[in-house]
Amino acid sequence: MSTRILFVSTYGTSLDLAWQCKREGAEVRMWIQSKLDRDVGDGFVEKVDDWQAHKDWAEVIVFDDVGWGAVCEKLRKEGKAVVGGAGYSDRLELDRDFGQKEMQAAGLSILPCWDFDGDGAFDKAISFVKEQPERYVVKPNGKAQNEKVLSFVGQEDDGRDVAEMLAFYKRGWGAKIKGFQVQKFAAGVEVAVGGFFNGKDFVLPAYINFEHKKLFNGDIGPSTGEMGTTAFWCGEIPLVKETILRFRAQLAACGYVGYFDLNCIASHRGIVPLEATTRFGYPTINVQAEGLLSKWSEFLLALARGEAFNLRTKRGFQVAVVVAVPPFPFEDPAAFRKYSEDAAVLFKRELPEGLHPCDVKIVEGDWRLAGSCGYALVVTGSASTMLDARKEAYGRVRQIVIPNMFYRTDIGERWMRDGDLLQSWGFLG
Repeated sequence: MSTRILFVSTYGTSLDLAWQCKREGAEVRMWIQSKLDRDVGDGFVEKVDDWQAHKDWAEVIVFDDVGWGAVCEKLRKEGKAVVGGAGYSDRLELDRDFGQKEMQAAGLSILPCWDFDGDGAFDKAISFVKEQPERYVVKPNGKAQNEKVLSFVGQEDDGRDVAEMLAFYKRGWGAKIKGFQVQKFAAGVEVAVGGFFNGKDFVLPAYINFEHKKLFNGDIGPSTGEMGTTAFWCGEIPLVKETILRFRAQLAACGYVGYFDLNCIASHRGIVPLEATTRFGYPTINVQAEGLLSKWSEFLLALARGEAFNLRTKRGFQVAVVVAVPPFPFEDPAAFRKYSEDAAVLFKRELPEGLHPCDVKIVEGDWRLAGSCGYALVVTGSASTMLDARKEAYGRVRQIVIPNMFYRTDIGERWMRDGDLLQSWGFLG
């Protein structure tokens, strides 16, 4: 008998996961909150207008974003099987100051950071940077974190560029950014460590992934969230033991169910966490699908029920490449309508594997762009070496034709350096 799964999505970002479950034989329904993204996934999975009208139909309800913690807690009290957050996990991601304190409470070393909120926050932060010149990173708090272009990594040792950027934010984004954090910069290898939590404990293996956040090759340009990811599954290596496994008690106490990730800086001095993600990552969930051998529909149900699960994964490496169109990474619905809306996704040859739909829909058998931001597809590859995984992913990308499409061509190139450094510091075991 097929599993009935209801996806509750903010922007439709879990479409690929929902589609995968459907292809495994599960019955799938999806609701999308954002009005601008309601057409995402049309033709791929069944869409509904009111998710609450279908909650009793579902065997498992999957929330794909942060901010639904209170709703998830209520549903669990009603006896529903839910993959999603809790009040604690929402705050862990959205309130950076709270998140840093919880990381410290879990036994992790944290970087010095300062939160600025309310009236005069920008002026206070600018004065702080000028009075204490250092190299800093600026990150918005709350839902403004979704605007990845607002994260800024300073390049100047005296913080002059950060002060300039804060002044720009004040002029252009003052009404939207209610609070932000200024964090001391740390040099090293940026690496994310994640794992799925079933309300009681982590279901290993864990997932080590390396984000490529900037728009252009060589990490140049605005932040995008991610333009690609490289990754591999692993057991309890030192990098896992010293990061996410330290959060077992806190996550179990709040009943969190879902993917938990700590983005960190590793160096010869040790590991320092930068931020927590208490939801699926994007395109992390797509590249995880490339490396997972178990059925997602079975895994999600077991996860939501707090059951043990034998998570079977591929050996080797996975690579994900984001294929986007204008106006990505910026939000400009008018520009999307002008340059990208309803554009066809064409294939030079059929791609039975490695193709992950994001902001697309099916119209009369054709894939077409949907939504409003231009985050079109994720294309993946896997192999026993990073080099071969890159070749497979980019070989698949070259079979895709979309007007005005763009992507980075260097995803995975820095693994030789990063992998060697992590190994030399003893984090890979």
